[in-house]
Amino acid sequence: MSLAPSPDKSAKSAKSAGARLLLVHAHPDDESINNGATMAKYIAKGTEVALVTCTRGEEGEVLLPEFANLSSDKDDQLGPHREIELGKALGALSGSNQLQHFFLGAPDMNYRDSGMMGMPQNDRPDVFWSASLDTAASHLVEIIRKFKPQVLITYDEFGGYGHPDHIQAHRVSMRSAELAADQNYGTSAPWNISKIYWNTIPKSVIQQGMDAMKDAASSFFGAESIDDIPFAKPDELVTSVVDATEFVSQKMEAMRAHATQIAVDGPFFALSNMLGMQVFGVEYYILAKGVVSEPFDADGRETDLFSGVSI
Repeated sequence: MSLAPSPDKSAKSAKSAGARLLLVHAHPDDESINNGATMAKYIAKGTEVALVTCTRGEEGEVLLPEFANLSSDKDDQLGPHREIELGKALGALSGSNQLQHFFLGAPDMNYRDSGMMGMPQNDRPDVFWSASLDTAASHLVEIIRKFKPQVLITYDEFGGYGHPDHIQAHRVSMRSAELAADQNYGTSAPWNISKIYWNTIPKSVIQQGMDAMKDAASSFFGAESIDDIPFAKPDELVTSVVDATEFVSQKMEAMRAHATQIAVDGPFFALSNMLGMQVFGVEYYILAKGVVSEPFDADGRETDLFSGVSI
């Protein structure tokens, strides 16, 4: 199912008017780190963008001493605070433009943040990792069918780096896309998502960052070798790239908004000081569903996530 462009508009304006991008992330801040520049670029083009956040990040590590009492082992109020941070981040990415946001299952259900793999928090019945796949997917199906995205962005099957909520977000996203297209599922009209992308970073890009950190006598997120970076993928597996360097300042502002989670003196901002902020303005993807289409860059990667999509 697709929307035909109006014949009296240019191809570019018609595409902007009808294009819809949906992103599914596990926690507040994941959207800014992984896709902040992509989101800002497509929003500026007139693309309708919606974000689904699966948890409120209640188990996150609090990096600011003045908010230490919010942590889950103290007052357990980090989730509401991270909602505020997320709102500021999305404002930085969207400006005066509209960006739709949903917490998965809200208002009827609140999926709680899980701990890292094997942590005792994961035994709680309300954590996202413990959620029934089809129950969680049912919430996302309704969002998909109402929003009607042509393009979906989420994590790969390993969740990027193995966090249970990231893995679950991948599973829920892929299951939801399948169910949303099934005319025999539910009562709302089916919707088929044309292209699904998984976040990634090429090994060559990671290596550049590691080399810069080593030259500054620092480590790259504690890793000594490219083989220690779980989210680094061989360059040949990367199918798509979004060059949104003109929006990198908005991405960095969004990352700063997540102040309890991203330290301004940490590795992200250290890398931007060493390599220039533009290093965070180019974001990479693996196409998991759909067909890679022109235009391509010099490395043969498509440069528009909506290329080949009927709007």
